[in-house]
Amino acid sequence: MRYNFDEIIPRKGTGSLKWDACPDAGVLPFWVADMDFRTADCIQNALVSRAQHGIYGYAAIPDSYYEAVVSWFASRHGWNVEKEWILPVSGVIPALSAIIGTYMPHGGNVLVQSPAYNHFFISIEQNGCRAVSAELVRVGDTYRMDFDALEEKASDPGISLMILCNPQNPVGRVWSRDELRRVGEICLRNGVTVVSDEIHCELTAPGLAYVPFASVGEDIARNSIVCVSPTKPFNMAGVKIANIVIPDPDIRERVRKIVEQREIGGPGPFGIDALTAAYSGGGAEWLDELNVYIHDNYEYMRKYAAEFLPAFPIMKLEGTYLAWMDCSVLGTSSAALEEALKSEAGIWLNAGTMYGPGGEGYMRWNLACPRSVLEEGLRRFKAYVEKKS
Repeated sequence: MRYNFDEIIPRKGTGSLKWDACPDAGVLPFWVADMDFRTADCIQNALVSRAQHGIYGYAAIPDSYYEAVVSWFASRHGWNVEKEWILPVSGVIPALSAIIGTYMPHGGNVLVQSPAYNHFFISIEQNGCRAVSAELVRVGDTYRMDFDALEEKASDPGISLMILCNPQNPVGRVWSRDELRRVGEICLRNGVTVVSDEIHCELTAPGLAYVPFASVGEDIARNSIVCVSPTKPFNMAGVKIANIVIPDPDIRERVRKIVEQREIGGPGPFGIDALTAAYSGGGAEWLDELNVYIHDNYEYMRKYAAEFLPAFPIMKLEGTYLAWMDCSVLGTSSAALEEALKSEAGIWLNAGTMYGPGGEGYMRWNLACPRSVLEEGLRRFKAYVEKKS
């Protein structure tokens, strides 16, 4: 491999949320979705070049930015995006919040499929709304959608918006075209617009392909709002850049107005240059190697757990770099286990309860770290379990 993902890059004392949030310097962080790898060379070079210019004023978005987005999704994912569909914004979370505000200005219910990314619930609540969940169903070491429950919830006349997670965080599914089509058809029948968070779209296991929600049918595309960004897969979350992709002009105009009202558009020059470099400057090779490395980390964890932690099933990881572990055998709430692991084992995992209904009893591991760090984290988890048994 060209890139050395085994390299330990010190991050303590750099203002890193992942590494500096815990006052105990000995705790290994496997919590927030932030990778411990340097981003692709092309992105580093683009940012250095911009920094060396020395003037960081307001930025106009050039045609090359839109061309990079259009070309990337067409060539890599077979999704033909038009320039007019793209609304550049500062991030996916602000975008989700703005979209909820567009559709639910006076509060109401928003449909989700839990366990789901915790910021869905935060954004829903902060907009004065309530999350209604059609829970995912665990089948062995994976999850499936409950389409009957989804139909029932979507038929509620008080629900006009659904947030989809594609690929799914935290359970690691890469939804198939058929699954996405069924979601789209249910929402069309019931007058529910789908906003799809696809920030993890580049992070899939070798041999699996992400399917853009808006690519499964023209009718579904006209009822969709898709949020994408290179920040998660290219490990540059601190560089604020994302795009809302909306094929339907009426929906796009509604969202554009709220984006302007909330002042989350107008990305800065570093975000513009970083995205353009990622999509058109050679980021694909780095990303391909990254996905192989993450999958190898998952395979290592899966085999380790099968041998030493058989009572702690790990769900099949198809997408993202976030492993979902069943820790219910301990008989401890996920929130309590998170704190106990920090104080007694020296590892920080995310409690499943933060991901809504269906999350209790589970813990989420971030596998986007050098193998040696993962090995030590698993060793510490094993020692904690043995001490409790």
